[in-house]
Amino acid sequence: MPSILIKNATIVNEGSTRVMDVLIKNDRIDRIEPHISLKENHKEINAEGLHLLPGIIDDQVHFREPGLTHKATIATESRAAVAGGVTSFMEMPNTKPPALTQELLEEKYNIAAATSVANYSFYMGVSNTNTDEVLRANDRKKEVCGIKIFMGSSTGDMLVDNYLTLSKIFSESELLIATHCEDEKIINANKAKYPDADNASYHPLIRNAEACFESSFAAIQLAKKHNARLHILHVSTAKELQLFSNMLPLEEKRITAEVCVHHLHFTADDYPRYGNLIKCNPAIKSPENRTALWDGLLDDRLDLIATDHAPHTWDEKQLPYTTAPAGLPLVQHPLLLMLQYVKQGRITLEKVVEKMCHAPAKCFGLAERGYIREGYFADLVLIDLNSETTVSKENILYKCGWSPFEGHTFPSAIHSTFVNGNIVYQNGVVSEAHKGSRLLFDR
Repeated sequence: MPSILIKNATIVNEGSTRVMDVLIKNDRIDRIEPHISLKENHKEINAEGLHLLPGIIDDQVHFREPGLTHKATIATESRAAVAGGVTSFMEMPNTKPPALTQELLEEKYNIAAATSVANYSFYMGVSNTNTDEVLRANDRKKEVCGIKIFMGSSTGDMLVDNYLTLSKIFSESELLIATHCEDEKIINANKAKYPDADNASYHPLIRNAEACFESSFAAIQLAKKHNARLHILHVSTAKELQLFSNMLPLEEKRITAEVCVHHLHFTADDYPRYGNLIKCNPAIKSPENRTALWDGLLDDRLDLIATDHAPHTWDEKQLPYTTAPAGLPLVQHPLLLMLQYVKQGRITLEKVVEKMCHAPAKCFGLAERGYIREGYFADLVLIDLNSETTVSKENILYKCGWSPFEGHTFPSAIHSTFVNGNIVYQNGVVSEAHKGSRLLFDR
């Protein structure tokens, strides 16, 4: 493939912003210099006035394949991802069948190799009865992103509440353990308190802060006992923040935490407008929790930003509150949403890059990605801070066909997305000429 020369880009990387040229050869960043000129055949992109960021790494998505492909597929959702500047994703095991064996896990990798335009990895799933199978992943720790434990409500056989199972995984896993933390007993007790719950405004009362805190606390106690590498997903409450520290640099932390874009944006005050469209687990909660999450993000108690992209069909979301599924589609718009907060002065662009690019790479030990460095894979996104993007049915790429941001205008735009040196998105068009690569990890 011909070399690509990006000229006069404002590079945002590792806490600094500078105007440079970037040369891409094959799948790598070959040179980063103030002025690069080439005699050889190449494609040149004039990036004057545009900002160049590392590609976004989303460590928590649900792409629904296999078995739930009426909601989404790896092909459709990876297309939406690159349209939003997301160049790498890590996908969850609660598909149908769930990824509870090494063979089922490898089937997902095979699907992605054939269909995903973004880079990919998949979590190994845990049930109360598959401990030995999970620990087989120790032999594959350089090629599997982590182990996923639902320490709270889930579907099928994926609620893990057996202490012996948890103890064995936490004591013997050599991979990062990612947990969904909500206490099932507390949730069930809350359901009994609200027998007439008939709309989504009850959701944060049933799946409340106590349920999140108690489960997160239990996971942290297990991790500390066994010195396990624990990553707590989608923290949603002010109370949980007391469990996390900013006293160590990220690369030295054994316990890390993330926040998702919808918990930074929506609050319980939005249920009257959106209803089941923003029903998700853990629940979007009262405004003081959002305020605390922003504080925790900016002072580094929360280490990275993800989406928990979890699409369902429009018809499924129109069901009564108690039967409508939890989750919302987000992977096409997380960067645009955070750029909106940059424009509002809530967060710097350098901090967005830290939390959405550098931190996921550090947290998971991702090899040669997450930074704009010579020799690294050319996973990049060009953004235009002087343009706008209005979300509409015509430009939503999710298979489910809807977004909670439909009709909203973001004050920025994704210009181009590069995956392994290939232009996979530009001028509103996704190219499927090249597929993404399996992510590898330095462990």
